[in-house]
Amino acid sequence: MGQALQKNNKPHHIAIIMDGNGRWAKKRGLPRAAGHKAGITNLRKIVEYCAAEQIEALTVYAFSSENWRRPDQEVSLLMELFISALNEQVDELHEHQVNIRFIGDLARFPQKLQDSITAAATLTNKNSGLHLRVAANYGGRWDITNAFKTIAGKISRGELELNDVDEAMIQQALTLSDLPEPDLFIRTGGEQRISNYLLWQMAYTEMYFSDTYWPDFSPECLAEACSWFESRQRRFGRTPEQLKQSERA
Repeated sequence: MGQALQKNNKPHHIAIIMDGNGRWAKKRGLPRAAGHKAGITNLRKIVEYCAAEQIEALTVYAFSSENWRRPDQEVSLLMELFISALNEQVDELHEHQVNIRFIGDLARFPQKLQDSITAAATLTNKNSGLHLRVAANYGGRWDITNAFKTIAGKISRGELELNDVDEAMIQQALTLSDLPEPDLFIRTGGEQRISNYLLWQMAYTEMYFSDTYWPDFSPECLAEACSWFESRQRRFGRTPEQLKQSERA
């Protein structure tokens, strides 16, 4: 899907780094586990909001490739939370036509979680509502590296010539190639960086940073972020005068 040069339109694809679960818990004198549980509960609210607002796609950063560096106990807890959340919520999401797919190097996850991921994707594969993409054991550099490996393999087999490789071909070899590129990126929790997330796909994405911790980032907060997005003039390298001419055409 091409990039639309329009103003005052809602985002088609929202990408979120759900940051601040641990700090949310610490602030309340609770264990980090409580923050992660609250974060999963809040994700459900955000998914419901996006579905109701007919947002085309929502991609959330659930577990980065760097998160394996966290304490083993916390990683194990996150795995269990992922499994339970998927098993408990997938039927309801399916009823609401949510299409679920996980992106990332899933082979490192416990087999039980891999089975839940496969079952959720299979059940919701033909759904035509919100496209929910969950980035798990994902890294933007990993994504780009895999795309290059795929293309290099085709070149080595004689299926492609080097001069055939262009940006469109690389894009098609990446995860999320079936969706429009994110037009709105949100990071909660006060940090202002993209942390190896969708590096290629967010070349022209509007960046919105919130100090609110993820468990408190309500649908009202998301609506505010979308309103901010609608106020942006997205020129994609064009001058304001060119944009005005395009809008009048």
